[in-house]
Amino acid sequence: MPSMFQHIQKTMGHAVVLSVTGLTGPAGSAGAKPLFDGLHFDLPAGVTALTGDEGTGKTSLLRLLAGDLSAMSGRVSVAPDDVFWLDLQGAEHDQTTVQACWDALRSRYPRWNEELLQDLAEAFDMEQHRHKRLNMLSAGSRRKVMITAALACGATVTLLDQPFAALDLKSIRAIKDFLNEAAEQPGRAWIVADYEAPVDLPLVSVLRL
Repeated sequence: MPSMFQHIQKTMGHAVVLSVTGLTGPAGSAGAKPLFDGLHFDLPAGVTALTGDEGTGKTSLLRLLAGDLSAMSGRVSVAPDDVFWLDLQGAEHDQTTVQACWDALRSRYPRWNEELLQDLAEAFDMEQHRHKRLNMLSAGSRRKVMITAALACGATVTLLDQPFAALDLKSIRAIKDFLNEAAEQPGRAWIVADYEAPVDLPLVSVLRL
């Protein structure tokens, strides 16, 4: 395990839902070393914080775990369709409406909870935006589209990249309230990537880059 990657906390007794063995990648530019070289760790059920400064590879690691980036070698042991990862920041999503985004994701996740999505949409004040294109939304509302889907998807492993950025305090509280309850669900894991570990979530593990 490379020295830049440290397990700094782990609570015993939680089932392992994802295992990383010898993960190397992603490939850098010509002659550059990959960000991760021979990475090993087990992800327990519950909420895990993934922390690090800008450019340390938080987003890249999430994408590797989700299969959105190809590893050069190694293995991530979890069903690919049982990991939730979504990045809606790119211009390729600009013309998609909020509702169309949620509809497309619903078909990919068999444990999708439509009732929960409705409750979250109301909690995040997203009802008024359902039929707007993503390029019509603020940065915070665009992030809420992803977060609403992430919390409603029912995936075994849910990957959240800076979920609190550009959000209002009401929405941040709603996400944290949800994660506090979700932490008690057996067999499900949540990775929250940010610069620092949130102090008001019941973390089972902290991974520092």
